[in-house]
Amino acid sequence: MSYQIHVENACKQAFSIPTQQQFQQWVELALHPFRGHGAVNLRIVESDEMIQLNGNYRGKHKPTNVLAFAYHPEEQDHEALLGDIAICAPVVLSEAQQQGKPAEHHWAHLVVHGTLHLLGFDHIKEEDAAQMEQQEIELLAQISIPNPYETAAN
Repeated sequence: MSYQIHVENACKQAFSIPTQQQFQQWVELALHPFRGHGAVNLRIVESDEMIQLNGNYRGKHKPTNVLAFAYHPEEQDHEALLGDIAICAPVVLSEAQQQGKPAEHHWAHLVVHGTLHLLGFDHIKEEDAAQMEQQEIELLAQISIPNPYETAAN
């Protein structure tokens, strides 16, 4: 298994974000069942950059928690860049608080979610969303993180 995870913290403000090792663990967790090698760029951004990305690529001029940009490399290319993931730190922290869950759990969920997008998973159609959510639930359970779709209010 050979994974290269590059993490860039582009935030000017001091947000509490996971360590390089945590990000590495979560990306590898999602990649391992489907692909034994590859590279992923993970960029931690603030709301202004996420608004720009979301507007440019999805036509939505508001921040979102995670965006993934898949490159679809050849399977044989062991050093292939699978894609880029942008995660918005203030949105992650706000959502975790609103949902009554540890921020670390929400970070893990969104990293796994973004990584699954790089692998071709999507949630546009209901049946695809159900499959993707089940993958996320099963993967996160491997590291003792409860179902991310159940909040403290459930």
